[in-house]
Amino acid sequence: MTISIYPSFNLKKISEYYFYKKNKELKFLEKKGNKIINLGIGNPDLFPPLGVIKTMKKASENENANKYQEYLGIPNLRKKFSEWYYKNYKIDLNPENEIFPLMGSKEGILYTSMAYLNKNDYVLIPNPGYPTYTSISKLIGGKIIYYSLIEKNKWLPNLFEINKFNLNKVKIFWINYPHMPTGAKINIEELEKIVFFSIKNNILLVHDNPYSFILNDNPISIFNIKKSKDVSLELNTLSKSYNMAGWRIGMIAGKKNILENIIKIQSQVHSGMYFPLQKGAIEAMKFNNNWFISQNKEYYKRRNIIWEICDLLKISYSKNSAGLFVWGKLNKKNDILWTNKILYKYKIFITPGSIFGSNGKGYVRLSLCCKKQFLKTAKKRIIKNY
Repeated sequence: MTISIYPSFNLKKISEYYFYKKNKELKFLEKKGNKIINLGIGNPDLFPPLGVIKTMKKASENENANKYQEYLGIPNLRKKFSEWYYKNYKIDLNPENEIFPLMGSKEGILYTSMAYLNKNDYVLIPNPGYPTYTSISKLIGGKIIYYSLIEKNKWLPNLFEINKFNLNKVKIFWINYPHMPTGAKINIEELEKIVFFSIKNNILLVHDNPYSFILNDNPISIFNIKKSKDVSLELNTLSKSYNMAGWRIGMIAGKKNILENIIKIQSQVHSGMYFPLQKGAIEAMKFNNNWFISQNKEYYKRRNIIWEICDLLKISYSKNSAGLFVWGKLNKKNDILWTNKILYKYKIFITPGSIFGSNGKGYVRLSLCCKKQFLKTAKKRIIKNY
């Protein structure tokens, strides 16, 4: 007798995450003796601030460390997030009811979608943009309206074009600046237009904000805009800012009545963040702006080498970008085929822009999360074999 256990129909709406599949290929190549230089993933390789790991180790010996933790995080963590927001964005957030710690901001994308999307509700998602916005919306049964971001418009939303859609059933509007994958920045005036658009159309605006402090002289929060709390949430994380990606420490902020619906979801999914991680996060956020200055010095050096690599490969790019990536334009080439060619010819993995949406076709993304010596090796391989 053959037993067939069928998966959910929802799984047909998505595929495996691109980088999950690609890593299998990279590991296969490395097993065959190839030394792959990975410029694909934004996985910080630098260390967290001095003292953070020591703090976490000490916290692990606390008698309460291994117990269930508070659903909302320990009060000192919420307090420190509030102080951090004021220090870096000049924003007042009430630590009691306007800040909610997350196990990585990716978790917040899921919880927000679960809390606010009904089946067949519409979601505004950037093209190009972070693929997780799409996959989670599909899993929940939401319908997607991709709004176009193009180089000519500096990768900013064209609200005039978005307004042509039927917005009556749109529930969530995802934005992300500094933008991933393009590195585009946004100013207060442009952000203000988006907030007022969301207010006018009664749409929940969610700003995904993990790259504020990476090669960016002007960190901006959605809450720098007046009245934004009435319609907005903001996701943030320590993953990129403090090199703690594997720790999975993030947060979501917003008005109490909006945020409490997300807390309902979270309380059913897990039972609090590991105590030492919370203590480590508190320690990290004690560091002042000199931490970001020092870290960015390293990223500036890496980016300069990546720009040289782009020049060798005839990739055009903007020098007015922020974040952990360089976004480059190919000269009328298929980005999927081109990146595969680069991988097998030079043993260098570069991310094709197509995985971020149709507007990413013909573009590529190169990560700064690679030590200078490996970047120099990549450059030498290209020069030698071009």
